[in-house]
This record gives sequence, structure tokens and C-alpha cells, in this order.
Amino acid sequence: MSGMIRTVLGDIAPEELGVCDAHDHLFIGSPALPGQELDDPDAALAELKAFAALGGRAVVQWTPWGMGSRTERLPALSRQSGVHIVSATGMHQAKHYDPGELERRHDGLADLFIRELTAAPVRAGMIKVAGAYHRLDGHARHVMAAAAEAHHATDAPIGVHLEAGTAALDVLDLLCGTHGVAPHRVILGHLHRFPDTRIHRQAAEAGAFLAFDGPSRVHHGTDWRLLDSLSALADAGHAQQILLGADTVTPSARSDADGPGMPFLLSGLRPRIERELGRDLASAIFAGNPARAFAVRWRRP
Repeated sequence: MSGMIRTVLGDIAPEELGVCDAHDHLFIGSPALPGQELDDPDAALAELKAFAALGGRAVVQWTPWGMGSRTERLPALSRQSGVHIVSATGMHQAKHYDPGELERRHDGLADLFIRELTAAPVRAGMIKVAGAYHRLDGHARHVMAAAAEAHHATDAPIGVHLEAGTAALDVLDLLCGTHGVAPHRVILGHLHRFPDTRIHRQAAEAGAFLAFDGPSRVHHGTDWRLLDSLSALADAGHAQQILLGADTVTPSARSDADGPGMPFLLSGLRPRIERELGRDLASAIFAGNPARAFAVRWRRP
């Protein structure tokens, strides 16, 4: 396995990553979600420790630029919990930002992403972008073009918020077809929210990583299809491209509230996957696959 994974404490070899929550949030906030911010460092530490107590060794925070990622807090949380943390740069949908700030940042996004990946006090290890529902709007296309430029300058992977799990193939057509990003550098998120196994298989055949994240959040009704989706991909020969994450985005979703939070990945999902789909697949999903997905042959821009 080649490349290095950029954590908030520095670069590590992929084999050091361990059991990984491949898509989550320790801090996040948005004007579109007033009063639902994740902004408590003590609560973040408690969640990390609960995850670590079950064998969790790494968490990838997909919170992009401008959404309260509090990256300055992440190194201390990593040291205190013993959990590797990978941070993100990038940009979410336009509704999550002040319009004036978007306008000011419009022409310099690629430089912003590259700076946060390579020169920030706490460097990011991935780029986060987002699509719209069943389509890519103008904002998404602009941000993805900047993300592709930053990827080509650094080799950083690009994680994609698929709104309700849709537009996966449109994203691959844009990032890989138009902008020349290698498919294995793209991580498609939220696929369980739109459990169309045909689309999942086509995205996997293209070469992308597929992230199934946010299990058992009460506003999603597709949890019961998760293992079927994983099994279909594995049976089609794509076991090495599957990732799982908890995608905790509100305080009430944490394990000390209404849950299930990060620990559920290891207390609830992993035993089911091991029992029903096999230990080898579980090991790939929770350790081997994220180690490859986030390993980067870092380049200096």
C-alpha cells in the first residue's frame, strides 16, 4: 500500500490507521440548521472515547471549510482519545453559507483548498464537495471544478455528499470524465439513502469508493436495505471499495443522547456484518478499504 494518510497530528502510513469511521463529524454548524450545531469539545471527546473503547482507531471528519470544523481543536482531541483524525477542506451546498462570503471566495476556491491541504496549521487530508438532489447545480459544478484542480495539485481524495444519495453517476461524469480525476480518488457518500443497487454497481465498476454512512438516523428509512446493498456489491466483486461511517451531524444523534452515534458502527453494525456477510468483508470495510481510500501520494503544488 502506497501513500500516506494526512491526520491532524501529521502523516501516517496506511497500515497505522486501524478500524475507521470513514465519514463523521465532531464539529459542524450551518445557518440552514440553526440550533443544531456540534460545537462542544467535551462532547466530541466523549464520543471519540466511546468509539475507541470498542476498538475504533480513526475518524474522518468531513466538515468542509466554513462550517465550523474547529480544526484547531482536533489535535488535542486526537491526543486525548488516542484516535487518529482526518480533517477536510472543501465546500458544501450553497445554502450552508452566507451569500456574500460565497461571492468573495468564488474565484479562489482551488487555492483555498490547496492551502488547507498543504500549508494550514492543521492540515486537511481530503476535499469535501456536494451535489444537489438528482442533479448538479451551478454551485456544485464550480466547487467540483475547484476540488479537481486541488486534487491534481496534491492527489488528495475527493469525498462527495450526494443529496439523498442521488446523482452519483453525474458526479463521476463531471469529476472523472470532464476534470480527469482518477475514479479511485472519489468517495461517493450517502449511497444508502438511495439504495439502487444498479447505480451502486455502476459507480463501483467505474472505480470509485462507495460510502454508506449515517446508519439509523431517524429521518432515513433505508437502514433495512444496508446489508443487502453491501452484499450486492461484494457479490459483484467490489468488496474492496466499500466504506462505512456514522455521519453524526446533530447533538441528539450522539451516543449519549438519542443516538446511535459513532459507537453503533462497532457495537451494532460490525457484528451483523461479520455474522451475515463474513469477517473478511467486515475487516475490509472497517480497516483495509479506508486505509486505501485516504492514502495519498502527496504532491507539493
